[in-house]
Amino acid sequence: MSYFRKPAITASLFAALASATPSAAATFDGDWNVQIISSNAACSSGASLSIEINNGQVASNSTAVTASGRVAEAGAIRVTLASGMKRAVGSGVLTGTSGSGTWRAALCSGTWTAQRM
Repeated sequence: MSYFRKPAITASLFAALASATPSAAATFDGDWNVQIISSNAACSSGASLSIEINNGQVASNSTAVTASGRVAEAGAIRVTLASGMKRAVGSGVLTGTSGSGTWRAALCSGTWTAQRM
């Protein structure tokens, strides 16, 4: 009998963890202003982008740049930005009101900082 209980308990545990993640990541929900800095002089630097986080999901507030990604419950963030054929991926950490990390694209890379708006 206990053989049949283990899968049911394991499934219940995974379901509970999966449902807990979005609500925990929701603490980062809201609008964020992201400053993008390039470490390569040949690439443009100083761009600013507004993103929205909703239930841990990242989206762009811009029509020129799309953003997709996810924020984990501890604030770890992974994002993909796209504009036409150009694409960049970034990762880092958000806290209650700010964040920072790194990004990379085909020929450029750098750092980013974020402030909650």
